Amino acid sequence: MNEKKSSILTIVFLSSVILIFMLADLIQGDRLFSETENKMLASRPKFSWDALFRGKYTEDYEKYLTDQFVGREKWITIKTCTDIALGRQEINGVYLGTDDYLIERHLPETYSLVQEIKKISLLEKLVQAWDADVMLVPTADNILTDKLPANAPCYDQVSFLERVEQQVGAGHYVDVYTVLRQHAEEEIYYRTDHHWTTLGAFYGYQAWAEKRGESEGKYDPAVMETATEDFLGTLHSKVNLNVRPDVIRYFPETVSRPLKVTYDLKTVRESCYEESYLETKNKYGFFLDDNHGIVEIETDYHNGKTLFVIKDSYANCFIPLLIPDYEKIYVMDLRYFNGRLFQFMKSCEPEEGMDVLVLYNCIHFLENFTYLE
Repeated sequence: MNEKKSSILTIVFLSSVILIFMLADLIQGDRLFSETENKMLASRPKFSWDALFRGKYTEDYEKYLTDQFVGREKWITIKTCTDIALGRQEINGVYLGTDDYLIERHLPETYSLVQEIKKISLLEKLVQAWDADVMLVPTADNILTDKLPANAPCYDQVSFLERVEQQVGAGHYVDVYTVLRQHAEEEIYYRTDHHWTTLGAFYGYQAWAEKRGESEGKYDPAVMETATEDFLGTLHSKVNLNVRPDVIRYFPETVSRPLKVTYDLKTVRESCYEESYLETKNKYGFFLDDNHGIVEIETDYHNGKTLFVIKDSYANCFIPLLIPDYEKIYVMDLRYFNGRLFQFMKSCEPEEGMDVLVLYNCIHFLENFTYLE
């Protein structure tokens, strides 16, 4: 009788918990966007017999339940604390590094040689057609190696970059790896986010300027100004731990001259920075108003030079450093562009020609770099 009573109580308890969560879910309603995770949340899928039989409905509904689960952020925190108590050093694709660093995990088996060859071949075609420079930035796991947990596996971006340089040619390749390794003890990557910092981008700019024979002395990191001291980035969202926020900085010289910045051929601003993002979770959106398909920057430096940048979000804090070097800068994110790349570039190219720069982090390049000629 005691076993039967215990079973009944267990069933009643579990049923009550499920009912409470169902009622809470109904009261809360669906959310469109998670500011903590900086992503759009899955909406309730529309039912159809065809989708059910194909398994698509159940798959979408599982994603919907995962995204809309009541108290999702708190449950992420509970799970993280439990994993830490069990001695885990990697949680939800994030390594818990030393000095409070959260470092995104990239496993070697995720990126095949076939994938590398395909992307590098596509890059080589662009380099040959436009005499482009290539700057592929290693992610933190390949630079801040002393902060990783012992024996933590990571994809070897050094070997990948060697293949890139060999394929596109040393004359087109900007070596960022070497300079970042030289400054690995400095704050060149955010502790809570997957991006490099403005200081990291500055060292990348120095490598680019040295290769091109440009002046490297335009900026002094000692006088960088602070945009916010409360940045908790994308990696923090995956573990939701109580950690010290990052600081976002910028160079004051990048706001000292007038600009005309046009986003997606319609919205016009007077700066490369959008301060409204500093009041949101996505504070990195401060740089270049987050992500856009095409950005056109007209500077007050009338030197007749034009630059076309093909990039991912790593370039967003790098682009402002280029302002003194060009009269006009086009910035394209291929993830948000549906046209033919070469055709669009020709429409932007002045008679005297233009420089072209491809700037991605290595992982985003392997995962996202693609275009139609």
